[in-house]
Amino acid sequence: MSDLPHNQHMVASGVIAAVGVTVAYISYTQEPAQAFVFPRLISTVFAVLAIWTFLKAVLGNTKVGKGLTVREMRNLLPGLLVMLVYAFWAAEALGFYTATALAAFALISLYDPAPHGAVQTWIKRALITAAFIAVMYGLFALVLNVFTPREILS
Repeated sequence: MSDLPHNQHMVASGVIAAVGVTVAYISYTQEPAQAFVFPRLISTVFAVLAIWTFLKAVLGNTKVGKGLTVREMRNLLPGLLVMLVYAFWAAEALGFYTATALAAFALISLYDPAPHGAVQTWIKRALITAAFIAVMYGLFALVLNVFTPREILS
């Protein structure tokens, strides 16, 4: 049982490294190349850091804590499910901005400790979501002048 935190770290960093390498590969094989400059940059940095973390975990050169408890993993599960639906379906089916707004609102609602019965908290969540989408639009459409990200497997 004492190897549990180390094993959790190895498995988690291995999965993240695999996702990072897969996303980087996908970004380098998509056309038109100019539209994928930003995703290539981000995914390459992500993949390199993820591989580095995985290698550190395999070699035992990481400082791991006690690991995640079952309760903590249950707390993470709804957010992971929202992000899986977003990445593998909603981004393409609903469009980037609509899917991002729905996913952000869902995540904020799931993890915001404010009471769900108060109207003010729902207004706050909606305003935070709107501000987040405005920043995303400004980043992709106005600053970087690139296509919006699409569903991961498109």
